[in-house]
Amino acid sequence: MVTTERAQAAVREGLDPAEAARRLAAHGPNLLPGSTPKSFGAIVLGVLSEPMFLMLLCAGGLYLALGDRAEAAFLLSAVFVVIGITLLQERKTQRALESLRELSAPRALVIRGGEELRVAGAEVVPGDLLLLREGDRIAADATLLEGRLEVDESLLTGESVPVAREPGGEAAVHASTVVTRGVGIARVGATGGATAVGRIGEALATTQEAPSGLQRASRRLIRQLAIGGLALAALYALLSWLWDGRGPLESLLGGIALAMAILPEEIPVILTVFLALGAWRISRRKVLTRRVPAVEALGAISVLAVDKTGTLTQNRMQVAELAVDGQRFVDAGATELAETFHRLVEFAMLATPSDPFDPMEKAIQHFGLHWLVHTEHVHADWSAETEYALSPQILAMTRVFPCDTCTRHLLATKGAPEAVIDLCHLAVDRARSILAEVEAMGARGLRVLAVARGHWTGEAWPASQHDFDFEFLGLVGLADPPRPDVPAAIAECRAAGVRILMMTGDHPTTARAIARQVGFGERTEVLTGADLAVLDDATLRERLRHVDLCARLKPEQKLRLVQLLRADGDVVAMTGDGVNDAPALKAADVGIAMGERGTDVAREAAALVLLDDSFASIVAAIRQGRRIYDNIAKATGFVFAVHMPIIALALVPTLLHWPVLLMPVHIVLLELLIDPACSIVFEAEPEAGDVMTRPPRGAGESPFAARALGRAVVQGLGVAAVLLPGFGLMLHYGVDAAQARGVVFASLLSGLFLLILANRHPTRAVLARPARGNRWIVRMAGALALMLAAAFGVPFLRAVMDIALPGPAALGALLAMLVGILAWLEALRWMSRRPPHA
Repeated sequence: MVTTERAQAAVREGLDPAEAARRLAAHGPNLLPGSTPKSFGAIVLGVLSEPMFLMLLCAGGLYLALGDRAEAAFLLSAVFVVIGITLLQERKTQRALESLRELSAPRALVIRGGEELRVAGAEVVPGDLLLLREGDRIAADATLLEGRLEVDESLLTGESVPVAREPGGEAAVHASTVVTRGVGIARVGATGGATAVGRIGEALATTQEAPSGLQRASRRLIRQLAIGGLALAALYALLSWLWDGRGPLESLLGGIALAMAILPEEIPVILTVFLALGAWRISRRKVLTRRVPAVEALGAISVLAVDKTGTLTQNRMQVAELAVDGQRFVDAGATELAETFHRLVEFAMLATPSDPFDPMEKAIQHFGLHWLVHTEHVHADWSAETEYALSPQILAMTRVFPCDTCTRHLLATKGAPEAVIDLCHLAVDRARSILAEVEAMGARGLRVLAVARGHWTGEAWPASQHDFDFEFLGLVGLADPPRPDVPAAIAECRAAGVRILMMTGDHPTTARAIARQVGFGERTEVLTGADLAVLDDATLRERLRHVDLCARLKPEQKLRLVQLLRADGDVVAMTGDGVNDAPALKAADVGIAMGERGTDVAREAAALVLLDDSFASIVAAIRQGRRIYDNIAKATGFVFAVHMPIIALALVPTLLHWPVLLMPVHIVLLELLIDPACSIVFEAEPEAGDVMTRPPRGAGESPFAARALGRAVVQGLGVAAVLLPGFGLMLHYGVDAAQARGVVFASLLSGLFLLILANRHPTRAVLARPARGNRWIVRMAGALALMLAAAFGVPFLRAVMDIALPGPAALGALLAMLVGILAWLEALRWMSRRPPHA
């Protein structure tokens, strides 16, 4: 085992920071070949290849063929406006994703100028000294100078069994491989594309993140609507030509307008922008999103499986009590440590690495150095010959030291009380007495370890710790106080219908005590790892429905619990920090790794990383996830609602032999407002007041389901039912067609704004405090007013759109239609709030 002091003595100072900066400039960042942001040209080509814009170009060409050069110029120039809007949206999304990538980039622990520094993996340079520990992902190709490691190199070799690396033998370690055991110091030899993994190929550069469930569902829906819309547009063109007597080119132009009205091309924009910006917003709550599609699952979480240490507690371990043969020592307020406890503390320190990573082991060393300093019980210069690591079979570790002769060895052991009692082969009465003391300490919220010592004479090490003879020394109780914000966060989860399930390796009594302190609830039954071992899946699934505490769990048992919860229909989030937690983190719907104390392996397996390891941050992420899903649903509803009157106004006049009402130019102007309304206005919408007082949405719930879209379709059809009769009545009473068209267009634009307000808060009055909490509402209203002023005030636009300034009668019709739209939306709101059987 390598200590930091020994490492620094061996490698001196490491690189000077100034020299590291020079090498970084010379060799470039330590980055593997990766994808680059879309270029301007790629974005423009993407825009022009969209069906909506292909139809726009076709419409411009048809206007030229018909001799309407003004209309053609306007439509073709609108392409550039749309490209500009798309560029802004792409830039905003790209900025959010890039900031997330920077946060989630691997980090490395290096020695520079004699100090340990945590730097971004991209800043590692040749010659750097890496400090490597269990769970680290190695940042660059390097040569091991000191220590002994076991490394998972399956990424390079395909071989899943870890390989040993030690100085003097096979000492090469490679970038992107994982340290599964040990501690070591390595000198970097190659970085970036010069590493073994960097030379494998450029496949990583083309790897794209898999689409989320909502994105897949939206693509299916849009594909179906596109096929249906094109068929309907073709039928419309034939009807317009053969039924309404218009020319073929004019009929084709009308068909294009109808196809543009039907295609809801805003949906992909909504999902891309909302999920990317949502992940960025969540990162501001100290929760890093490593996989953006996980954002949509946050709002559906029904079970939150959390570890105790560091999540519910502060992860600031300190030795609080000692117990030896019925005698107790309490650290709080003590002025001296009685001789009775010296040997217990001495062997607890010997059973712990002198420079530990684990918070409990740090606490033991700190406690021992405080109370035993300047005594013969501190052995800072001793070095273990070998050690037996903690394993799922034996929850204890033993370190072996030379003693007297080359064949005589001193043993120091610590671990779970049950395991150490078993290793000491104690009599039943003595074991029962010790376990009673463990229960009492656990009831006080302490995490309890047992300590033993032993001797071994022989040259060959036995295969198992069970082959040694141990003497039981006593118990060490460590306190880790709960985080002060946890009780309120747990109460918020319970109000939101999210069940909290504690999964810990601690003693059941300790788990129960912490649960009581943080307000877990009244259910005190504890399911242990031993219980899991004897229960079949069906019985365990039933037990899980009535249990909130699981203790003495092994990592593979956490995986089994997550799988059973998901099989029972729950959407599961799980926290973890160790290498062995990775399978369960991957299996969960939302794996959440600890950013401060977690291993690189856990972070890479997880979808989210807690930057502050705080339970309250998880709850904040759930709150944000629900807000994001709500806003996606609102934006989707608005899109379908606003497309209904556009479709009706493009289709019905032809069937009734009326003048054309909506042309491609009108639809383009409408899209210039609809796109930002979807991707900006609704994305910025604050959370609903009941976001954390209602149960989670169902796992299969979707904003694209027929039930979810039904209200939106009815909204839009109602708006159409107001506008179409209004247009017909104006024509009937002799209002000029251009005036009537202008009034309907103005009413539709105003109705678009009313639909935004109606879908922001489906249960509130449409005009109730419209801008509250969302500054973009006022800006949207301003954009609407500017568009109306330009459309009616600029002669060129009036001519292109074939509209005229309305007279008194037309203004009266405009006011009547706005009142009708508002009345329809209010009636729908009133009906939706009525009890089902009222």
